[in-house]
Amino acid sequence: MSTPLAEKYLRVDRLPHIWCRGCGHGTVLGALMRALDEVEADMDRTVVVSGIGCASRAAGYFNCDGLHTTHGRALAFATGVKLARPELRVVVITGDGDLAAIGGNHFIHAARRNIEMTCICFNNHVYGMTSGQHSPTSPRLSLAPTAPYGHIERDFDLCELARVAGASYVARAATYQARSMARLIARALRQQGFAFVEAITQCPTYYGRRNRLGSAADMLRWQKEHTVDVARARQLDPAELEGKIVVGELHRADWPEYTRAYAELVARVREEGTS
Repeated sequence: MSTPLAEKYLRVDRLPHIWCRGCGHGTVLGALMRALDEVEADMDRTVVVSGIGCASRAAGYFNCDGLHTTHGRALAFATGVKLARPELRVVVITGDGDLAAIGGNHFIHAARRNIEMTCICFNNHVYGMTSGQHSPTSPRLSLAPTAPYGHIERDFDLCELARVAGASYVARAATYQARSMARLIARALRQQGFAFVEAITQCPTYYGRRNRLGSAADMLRWQKEHTVDVARARQLDPAELEGKIVVGELHRADWPEYTRAYAELVARVREEGTS
C-alpha cells in the first residue's frame, strides 16, 4: 500500500521492489525519499543516476529523470549531466562493488573535482546481484564464493577515501539508524560540492548466510552493537574503537565547486576574447 509521500517521490506502480526479503536497500531508498522531501526537492529538476548492481536498481523507483548506466560509470555519466545542466540536482546511487572497484577512479576524481552531486553508496559488503562475491569493502577474513577460505585483503574505508580525495561532505549511517540516515542525506543534498554518504546495509541472502550472521533482524542488532556515533568516537581510544563502525557526519568543508568554477572560466575566456 502506497503513502502520499511515496506517491510524491516514487513510481508506485513499480512497487513492491525487487530486493530480497530482509535486504536493507529498501530502508536506504526510504531514507533518500524522506531526505528529498526534507529539502523540498523539485523532482522535475532532479536526476538520479545509477550503475549496475542491486543498489543501482533503486534509481528506477524514483519519479524523476534517471540514468541506469554501465558498471562503475555512474559518476562519469552524472558528471556529464551536471556539466551540461548545472542547475539540476544530481543524485548518484551506487553499490560498494560498483563504486569502489571498477568505478574507483571515477569516485576519486569526482571527489577531487568537488563537482556538486550527492553520491549514496549502498554498502552491503558483497556483489549481491551476482551471488555474493567479495567486494572492496568486504571485511577481512569474511567468506564469499570467491573467498571460500576467508577474504585476506584489507577493506576500503570509503568515507576516508572520499575525504582525502577532496569531497565537501562525508557521512555514514547504518540501516539500523534509518532516521539519522535520512537527516544525513538531507544535509548532503544541501551541500554545494561533492557529498558522499555511505549507507551500511545488510545482505542476509548472501553475505549474512555465508558468514553465519543470522537473520536480517540479527544483522540489524549487530549494527546497533557495532556502530558508534562520531561524537562519542572522539572520546574513545583506538583499542575501544577496534571492530566498531563510526557513524554520523564525518567531514564538511567549503571547497570551490567545479561547475561554478568552470562557468567562471568560460566567462573570463569569452571576455578576454572580446577585449
